[in-house]
Amino acid sequence: MQRTHLAFQRNGHLTALQVAVTAVRTVASLDEANRSLFKDATDDDHVVITDATIFHPQGGGQPSDVGVMTRAGSGGSEPGGESRFDVRMVRMSAAAQGEVLHLGRFAVGGETAAKLSAANPVFRPGDIVTQQIDVEKRLLYSRYHTAGHVLGAAVRHLLEKEVDGFDETKASHFPDSAACEFQGLIESKWKDAIQQKVDEYVDKDMAVEIEWWSEDDFRANGMERQIPDRAAMGLADDEKFRVVRIVGAETYPCGGTHVPSTKLCGKTNVKKISRSKGMSRVGYVLP
Repeated sequence: MQRTHLAFQRNGHLTALQVAVTAVRTVASLDEANRSLFKDATDDDHVVITDATIFHPQGGGQPSDVGVMTRAGSGGSEPGGESRFDVRMVRMSAAAQGEVLHLGRFAVGGETAAKLSAANPVFRPGDIVTQQIDVEKRLLYSRYHTAGHVLGAAVRHLLEKEVDGFDETKASHFPDSAACEFQGLIESKWKDAIQQKVDEYVDKDMAVEIEWWSEDDFRANGMERQIPDRAAMGLADDEKFRVVRIVGAETYPCGGTHVPSTKLCGKTNVKKISRSKGMSRVGYVLP
């Protein structure tokens, strides 16, 4: 199976894109590993796979985009009108490396298309459809993702030499549970200093730039520890890794969506610092 081209990674300004359908599957027909990605799916849901996608799949701590795919009615077995697929969750396949699965429900001419079968879906392989993301949610998720990197950079610059065994580990950029996690114990007394540093980075209106690096680029920038696992990502030897640079702060390997400057994050409020088993979690929230 050919990898789905992640169009949003090359052009973060896209809000609509024409793509070709490569497969339509019922949820029941998915292998167990992929069915487990969509625990809330019902018999009315389908998965659409396309050769490229504007939808960011859930991953890297970021929620998936939502939106629609549409195709104008063209006769055939359809009752006329626009065929629409409402996308409510997007995930990377757990079975076919690089394949993106769009979960949702079909509608035709404004009516929900129930009782579709794998043999008679509304979309078929080869159809050209238009993908459109929910722009407001994309912006919200992008603000949260960039703000998470800003927070991570602020904590690193303040505490890398102050906390034993310090390192950044992972983050959640979901609006209802946004937080960055760090190795090492960060005491609550640092909360005000972290907030001040985050405010400084946001107010500086630092540019957020997308770059593409080889392993040598990571080494040249003293970032050997952050070189991604090429094999795990299914990248060919000549493909480069996507990185996000907050100019004047930090650079991270990252496949997510971002706003073009730190100012666009808006006020980033640092919440509680919690500690457990040698790890610290710093929460944050946006207005």
